[in-house]
Amino acid sequence: MYVSNLKGTDESNIRKWVSFYKKYGEIGLIPRKNQNYKVDFKLKVLKEIKEKFLPIREACLKFNIPTSSIIIKWQKDFDNFGLEGLQKKPKGRPKSMSNFKRKKRKSYKPLTREEELLLENEALRCELDYLKKLQALIQDEEKAIMELRHSTI
Repeated sequence: MYVSNLKGTDESNIRKWVSFYKKYGEIGLIPRKNQNYKVDFKLKVLKEIKEKFLPIREACLKFNIPTSSIIIKWQKDFDNFGLEGLQKKPKGRPKSMSNFKRKKRKSYKPLTREEELLLENEALRCELDYLKKLQALIQDEEKAIMELRHSTI
């Protein structure tokens, strides 16, 4: 397709955008972020797909759902958890975690030399683990850059 070559965009995306434009006009091209769908709507879409053997791409167009991955996730959630899988899930960290407090020491007497050394040893182990992981990430990044340079030559 001429436009996909010109813009470097996948043909299937352009076909999808054209379909949405034909059906919904300019509104069909406006990106929707964090769209929340009700359980009834999700069930209706899944039922239509199953009963009418509707391809997911056509269901997206028919129900004005921007990507097929949304419907695929609904199908997996419904298959694994039933109706409960289609319920809205809370986002973020659970409330109980926000009340987490470190365990306080039982006494305020000074640490023995052995306890101090054990704490220092643990801190050094943590630092060493951190540095090892950092080094591994740097090496992976350098390797990826080298592979990218070789593939473009």
